Amino acid sequence: MNCRLHYKYVSHDYQEKLQEYGTVGGMSRKGNCFDNACDETFHSIIKRESVYLEKFKTREQAIRPIFEYIEVWYNRERVHSSIGYLTPIESKRGYYQSIRDAAG
Repeated sequence: MNCRLHYKYVSHDYQEKLQEYGTVGGMSRKGNCFDNACDETFHSIIKRESVYLEKFKTREQAIRPIFEYIEVWYNRERVHSSIGYLTPIESKRGYYQSIRDAAG
């Protein structure tokens, strides 16, 4: 990824739009586009697997399907290779179980 392509996200116009909508930019260090690699990957996946498959006329129409995609499909049913082909919920349960086992 070329950070120069992402300088638009630190521009004054872009920052003013964020403030206008009451949102906060996602870069943790000034102008470092690599800080959000995991978020960017997630956004790419959700767009490819959900958002681009439907036509939402309003934000309100998009809220429920996107919420269901994340909370039901992505977190509870979709396996992720980066966590051993488990769902995030299964991985989280396993993590907390390992902590309990180690303490106990």
